[in-house]
Amino acid sequence: HVQLVESGGDLVREGGSLRLACTTSGFTSNKYRVGWFRQVSGREREWVSCINGAETTHYSDSVKGRFTISRDTAKKTVYLSMNSLKPEDTAVYYCAARATLSFRETCAGANYDSWGQGTPVTVSS
Repeated sequence: HVQLVESGGDLVREGGSLRLACTTSGFTSNKYRVGWFRQVSGREREWVSCINGAETTHYSDSVKGRFTISRDTAKKTVYLSMNSLKPEDTAVYYCAARATLSFRETCAGANYDSWGQGTPVTVSS
């Protein structure tokens, strides 16, 4: 049974930085992709970034150049480092994951079947 636990959300000033963590359990290998999404109440969930088992990464245009996704396979944790935060980055951030057949299977535009509970990020102006 796969479980995901996010952490690291906080209140931060505009221009500040945060690092979110998504700790996984239940995967039998490192062949899985992880995506970060965010959602503001009343709005659709937005895809932010993803990383596959080969550590190929993708970013939405809204965060490219400011956010960095990475994974520590030993800790079974995927991080989202967020710099130059803007008020429009305020949202609940969720990580999601899905097992893949190969390390290289792309995470871009892919689907996910396990989700964490979310961690709130608030950026004040």
